[in-house]
Amino acid sequence: MASGTRQVTHRSGARGFSTMSRREMAVRYLLLAFVLVITVGPFLWQLSTSLKGPGEDIYTQPPQFLPQDPTLENYVRAFQAVPILRFAANSMFVAAVVVGGNVIGATLAGYALAKLRFRGSKAIMGAILMTMLLPGEATLVAQYLTIRELGLADTLLGVALPGAIGMINVLLMRTAFLAVPKELDEAAIVDGANVWHRFWRIGVPNVKGMIAVITIFAFIGAWDDFLWPLIVLTTPENFTLTVGLEYLNGTFSANPRVIAAGTMIAFIPIVIFFASLQRYFFRGVDEGAIKG
Repeated sequence: MASGTRQVTHRSGARGFSTMSRREMAVRYLLLAFVLVITVGPFLWQLSTSLKGPGEDIYTQPPQFLPQDPTLENYVRAFQAVPILRFAANSMFVAAVVVGGNVIGATLAGYALAKLRFRGSKAIMGAILMTMLLPGEATLVAQYLTIRELGLADTLLGVALPGAIGMINVLLMRTAFLAVPKELDEAAIVDGANVWHRFWRIGVPNVKGMIAVITIFAFIGAWDDFLWPLIVLTTPENFTLTVGLEYLNGTFSANPRVIAAGTMIAFIPIVIFFASLQRYFFRGVDEGAIKG
């Protein structure tokens, strides 16, 4: 009798656990669907708008995502209105400098702060944390004056230089290197490896995932930046893509379809870049940038 009671209780508890799991799963899927709508929805709307012809109403109620007569004419008009390829090349140059600076500079700085012992390391960490407390807009004037004194105003290098090493990326790399077991460095020291060998042969192979993370963050930040290039650049030939596409707002202010096409043109390189590195990105996030 007691055995039968325990079996019934066990089955009842299993059913309750199963029901609760299904409820939790349903709630999670609902939350994911909500986040998907508010994040991906605007991009889908822009894509839909960019493919709609001049005869379609883009303000219908309820909204109609699928174009009735899809066309690429809006993209053609965007390319004809502004030199998008030149602007894209300028943005690519800025992004390359920013990505290269962060990958090299943040990796070296992160390793030094994590693995090397030197005077002033704590003061440097405090200074890094203090700079992160300030909003970026608070230092715009100082950055511009510095760039102007260096003779880099109205140049692409002047746009890229302030973002060449991001403090958040330095902290991310420091955290990744701290996760590398000390025993590996100690064994390498016993074998006679110097600092450079330990950095290149032990440190870097174990933080490739985090390097991919900061590469993606640096590229997206440089590609999407609008305010700083707008301040530094004055010659239209030097405009980055985000600044140059503002011409579409003036030229086609009454045609949001062409503006949407320009937005999608600026968005496509980010998708391609992220898709090519997403495997390493998620590995760096999930594994704490440590292999195995």
